[in-house]
Amino acid sequence: MQEFVKEMYDINVIQEKNRFDKLREEISDYTDIKSTIFTGFENYSRIKAQGKKIMDYLNASKEDWNSYTWQLKNRFANADDIAEILELTESEKSEIQEVSKKYRFAISPYYLSLIDPKDPLCPIRKQSIPTICELDDTGELDPMDEKGCSIEDIITRRYPDRLIIKVTNVCGMFCRFCQRRRLIGEFDTSVSREKLSKAVKYIKENSEIRDVLITGGDAFMLSDSVIDWLLSELRKIEHVEIIRFGTRTPVTLPQRITKGLVKILKKYHPIYVNTHFNHPAEITPDSAKACAMLADAGIPLGNQMVLLKGVNNDKYVVRKLNQGLLKIRVKPYYIFHPKKVKGTKHFWVGVEEGLGIMESLRGRTSGMAIPTYIVNGPGGLGKTPILPNYLLYMTGDKAVFRNWQGQIFEIDNQCD
Repeated sequence: MQEFVKEMYDINVIQEKNRFDKLREEISDYTDIKSTIFTGFENYSRIKAQGKKIMDYLNASKEDWNSYTWQLKNRFANADDIAEILELTESEKSEIQEVSKKYRFAISPYYLSLIDPKDPLCPIRKQSIPTICELDDTGELDPMDEKGCSIEDIITRRYPDRLIIKVTNVCGMFCRFCQRRRLIGEFDTSVSREKLSKAVKYIKENSEIRDVLITGGDAFMLSDSVIDWLLSELRKIEHVEIIRFGTRTPVTLPQRITKGLVKILKKYHPIYVNTHFNHPAEITPDSAKACAMLADAGIPLGNQMVLLKGVNNDKYVVRKLNQGLLKIRVKPYYIFHPKKVKGTKHFWVGVEEGLGIMESLRGRTSGMAIPTYIVNGPGGLGKTPILPNYLLYMTGDKAVFRNWQGQIFEIDNQCD
């Protein structure tokens, strides 16, 4: 009898070992490749060297570099200057000049320092440096019909209890896939207090509005004094429960996250910030510090990634990004399917690619690292979440599912 018990115990141990070996195998492909996908921490020596090169070119000090106003004032906005920092061919310079006649571009010195000068396929470069592909006019300038969903010039409203205020066209870097490139114009402009007051008045008069998203451009490009004033006005409205900011400054201009700004934001809780990391290479000590300052002030941080061909349409890149974001206290919130914006066709991917990425995340990383995959309906139809199909079918008394490993199971679906 003792021998039989021991034999059964040994069998169970082997089965458990096999089970855990299989679990390990589920992520062995990722563990083999993740060390080849570099974050900004791993690239930081190169980034600092590029930063030094940029500072020397601009005759700038470290104090200048750490000032967001200096960064903004000294954005790179022509091909000749960029060619002094990156290895551009004459053809590439010509493309930049040609595209910039139609679509404005500007890159903060900080974000420019993240580009690998020896890699023409660098994901940072693809997001920030114009290419001739942008002259393909396929698509629409306003595929979400923001104009048709706007009450005032600066208010967009698609949902019952929330709205967007677009407060500026200014950004630390103009993304080459921008959904609002039609609004960038030729010069930096922020909305006047008069227009902002009209937006506040509209919110005050519509008591169902409980959630206000301040965006742009980049919402943190407003001055501290205007942000303070706008938040104080919104907080006077009893039915406004939460206020959110849409900003890419932690990624493209982390110097903007100052003690002064954080002190202002902290006065008006609950405040939420959604930022926009697209690749692990954007997670640097500087962006991590900016996120830490916001998180330490009690501000929840979410990330809205845009799925972009040649940048992050790779299941391993997305997993490395999302796990890295959690380490700097940013919750992956959305993956946006690319919008059909004119001049961005070279970034478009199929829905099946997005679903494949979502499939690869479930079960293979924690739920905290799994965002919601979103397709924006054309013409202002709003966000539609899409998921791999885990519910296979239902009958009157049961529901049948598959799990993340493809195993089929059913649950009793009778409620009485």
